[in-house]
Amino acid sequence: MLPQSIKNLIDHFASLPGIGQRAATRLAFFLLSRPDEELNRFARALIELKTKTKVCQNCFNLTSDTLCSICADKKRDPKIVCVVEDILDIIPFERTRQFSGLYHVLGGLISPTEGLTPNKLKIKELLERIKKLGNDVEIILAFNPTVEGDATSLYLERVLKPLGARITRLARGLSAGGDLEYTDETTLINALRNRK
Repeated sequence: MLPQSIKNLIDHFASLPGIGQRAATRLAFFLLSRPDEELNRFARALIELKTKTKVCQNCFNLTSDTLCSICADKKRDPKIVCVVEDILDIIPFERTRQFSGLYHVLGGLISPTEGLTPNKLKIKELLERIKKLGNDVEIILAFNPTVEGDATSLYLERVLKPLGARITRLARGLSAGGDLEYTDETTLINALRNRK
């Protein structure tokens, strides 16, 4: 019934998280109605998503340069490092405008059942980074309040303790089983302020 080019686009949209067949069809027909120049800009943005996006050499956040904008910001305190599971967890912290330190993205949480062991995460890089920072470093373990988040926190506390860093966790104003990505700003501010 539909031309193959439209079917292909609908299939690509439907493969995205949270996009069903109906929404994918609406998106495809919306794009079909747009001017050529707008579609060309959209296509370039998709191509540049991969070709111009890099990983920050310091914290493993996304960037278009060597360092992300957070690590490059001289106003940030490099001796406060907030360790998060993934890049999406940085966004809610930044929205609060209450955190003035840097981040470290682990790339997951320890979960042996899923094959995520400590050697598959950016833990070695975190240890090297903390050693370079020297004394008076605070490490904030900011993981989702889940079994994997708690296991990762316990593991990191054990391997970071010999380095002499002050290790804190977010206060438990966050609900068990919740995601940082969906936490409201007030709850996150309180969890950050009342960390232990």
